[in-house]
Amino acid sequence: MNPQLSENKMKDLIKKGTTTVGIVCKDGVILAADQRVSMGNLNIHRITKIEKITDNVAVTMAGSVGDNQLIIKYLRSQMELWTIRRGKKPSSKACATLLANILAGGKGYFPFYVQMLLAGYDEDNTGHLFSLGPDGSLIEDNFVSTGSGSVFAYGVLDEHLRNKAITIKEAIPIAVKAINAAIRRDLYTGEGITVFVLDKNGINKLSKTEVEKNLKY
Repeated sequence: MNPQLSENKMKDLIKKGTTTVGIVCKDGVILAADQRVSMGNLNIHRITKIEKITDNVAVTMAGSVGDNQLIIKYLRSQMELWTIRRGKKPSSKACATLLANILAGGKGYFPFYVQMLLAGYDEDNTGHLFSLGPDGSLIEDNFVSTGSGSVFAYGVLDEHLRNKAITIKEAIPIAVKAINAAIRRDLYTGEGITVFVLDKNGINKLSKTEVEKNLKY
């Protein structure tokens, strides 16, 4: 093993610390995340931690920035090939299964250091949310949080969502409050909030003004 590659990999591994949230609603799915990139106790810069994969599927990133970016590029290309070969869009379950296989295949001395949420709104008008670990584990749930600030986010999610079915309009302020709770308590979470809505109209990102408005609820 090349010592220099090993050193670079280790530096990339410590670029972590984030909070992401996913909520399945009656009429779609919400994804939310903070924007801070940290290295140890150093705040490096900000990025958007939610990425669109297809017209109906998006993922959140937590963990190594480099690993997440590499996986997202590969997943996008594979989903484009799927569409060309089959003449239709892949379901969110198919996309999540491929992502799980990619992560499981990365096992070795340095597995992919990521924790991702994959959300999709399928052609049958149903929303789905999957949590994926670095070992390729795949779990579907109605609401999930990942990252260093997830313990604080879950306090908000459990209070408002346990055994409840809600709409996108109702879920947005809950998702924003969950991320904001982590920003206030977790050193590695901050620099603003990103919110994506997946529904029958596709995938849409809320404006900064819309996000700030929902902090007042």
